[in-house]
Amino acid sequence: MTWFSIKRYLPRSLYGRAALILLVPIITIQLVVSFAFIQRLYEDVTVQMTQNIAIEIDLLVSTLETAADDETAVAMLGERASALGMEAVWPGQAVVDQRIFYDLSGRVVQQILSDRFSGLAGVDLRTNDKLVQLAIETARGPLELTFPRSRVSASNPHQLLVLMVFTAVLMTLIAYLFLRNQLRPIRRLARAAEAFGRGRVEPYAPSGAIEVRSAGNTFLNMRARIERHIEQRTLMLSGVSHDLRTPLTRLKLGLSMQEPSLEVDALLKDVGEMERLIDAFLDFARAEAVEELAETDLVELVDAIVKNAVRSGKDVEIGSLPKEPVQLKLRPLSIHRAVENLIGNAVRYGSRARVSITVLETALRVSVEDDGPGIRPDLREEALKPFARLDAARNQNEGSGLGLGLAIAADIVRSHGGSLRLGDSADLGGLSAEIVLPL
Repeated sequence: MTWFSIKRYLPRSLYGRAALILLVPIITIQLVVSFAFIQRLYEDVTVQMTQNIAIEIDLLVSTLETAADDETAVAMLGERASALGMEAVWPGQAVVDQRIFYDLSGRVVQQILSDRFSGLAGVDLRTNDKLVQLAIETARGPLELTFPRSRVSASNPHQLLVLMVFTAVLMTLIAYLFLRNQLRPIRRLARAAEAFGRGRVEPYAPSGAIEVRSAGNTFLNMRARIERHIEQRTLMLSGVSHDLRTPLTRLKLGLSMQEPSLEVDALLKDVGEMERLIDAFLDFARAEAVEELAETDLVELVDAIVKNAVRSGKDVEIGSLPKEPVQLKLRPLSIHRAVENLIGNAVRYGSRARVSITVLETALRVSVEDDGPGIRPDLREEALKPFARLDAARNQNEGSGLGLGLAIAADIVRSHGGSLRLGDSADLGGLSAEIVLPL
């Protein structure tokens, strides 16, 4: 059973939700106050005033109908109408019901007078909005009466509504400006956190409310700890690798001076394997090393990597590339290392590789495909971890790697705010490694 959820219709941003929280109570209060105002002033007060004027109209009609002759009727009617603040014309002209569509009190006036006088011909509230004209059929013919509109309804009742709406708009504007100032520090913190997640360090100083300042200070402390951790890890691995190179070099030099034999060849092979391991450690350490961002044409960079791989004897081909340059803020050496690692893995576990670049709506995708055995879907997440050796899923040839190629590439891509995805190659039948970077 599908339940109705209001979440899909709500704004997704904090700014939109805060504005909604601000506007809903204001609009609700406006509606409630407007309803009460219309109910009390437009209807109740108008009803009372119209009933009072109806008594005076009834008096004039009675005066006209009970007069001894026409001259007496005209004299008495004029005298009493003038005393009551009305203008009476007898015999009068025909009057039809007229009012402006938004004249709410006029509807009440017409309804009450129509119910009170069965001979009411019409009530005109539109010809002159400051006067009320009506015609009543009497025993001596039609009687036309004219009196001020203020006698039956409150004068200018819309002014209160206009003032109320104006005040609401003004207060909403003030609250909007205040809300924007309160949300600006949160947006600055979000931009700084997003930039740091993409490997950029933007200047940030905590500001705003106490809670926002606390979150900002916590973010700065966290960023400093992460930077120190990366720096210490890089220095540690670099130092260990440097310290290991010296004894390895002495071993290699000593073994090279020995008489050739199977034992010496095996030891030299072990020393070479250790050197490869040290180089892999250094590459892994450099994956998060600080490198300045620079505007880089990714198409040109990938094309140069592929051509360099072809010159080194690898069977690598270019797939589809954008015709126009694609400029992104990247760490060129890091991206170069990531793509190079993926190509190296592709040609190590397969016979050939294909590199393609696709520009999506909000991201850019660099695909490296091979014709090797691929990686099973349940092992792909494990393959992105450091020192993962999935020889059961890939071929087990000698020197198949140290399990750092994909991990280094994944770390580099994540430091740019992107992701490394593993899948199946539809064309070559092997593994498809995709670097997805946000535009």
